[in-house]
Amino acid sequence: MSDQQEQANQEQAAWVREHFQKANGYLVEKGLITDKVLTKECRYLIPHIALWKFTLSGSTDKVWAINGVCPSDFVDAKVADNARDALRHFSLRWQLRADNILNDEKADETQQKFAQLLINHAEACYEIVENDELWVDQHI
Repeated sequence: MSDQQEQANQEQAAWVREHFQKANGYLVEKGLITDKVLTKECRYLIPHIALWKFTLSGSTDKVWAINGVCPSDFVDAKVADNARDALRHFSLRWQLRADNILNDEKADETQQKFAQLLINHAEACYEIVENDELWVDQHI
C-alpha cells in the first residue's frame, strides 16, 4: 500500500471516529446511552454523512442516528431495516418538519431559515438514497 493510500485510510478512519463520538455525544444529550454500535449495518458516505445503528444500554432497543454535514438526528431503528431506508426516513422526516414550520403562522424568520435548511438537507439526502451505486454493497 502506498503512503498516499495509507494516509487516505487514516484520514477516513479519523473521520469515522470523530463522527462516531459526535453521534454518541448527541444521543447522550438526548438522554440515550448507547451500548454498542452495529458497525456492519452502519454506512459512511465520507465526508458527507454517517448513518449509525446503536443498541441502547439496558434494553433491547436500537436507534438509527445520522450526522455529518446534515443535522444530527435519531429515530427508533424499527422504522428502517437498513441504512438506506433510514436515510430515506430522515429525508422524509425533515421535509415534514420543515412543512410544519413553514405552515405555522407564528414561525419567525429564524425558524423559517431552519425549515429551508431542513428542506435542503432532505433533498440532498433523498438524492443519495436514489443513487443505487452508493448502496450496491449494503448489508441487508
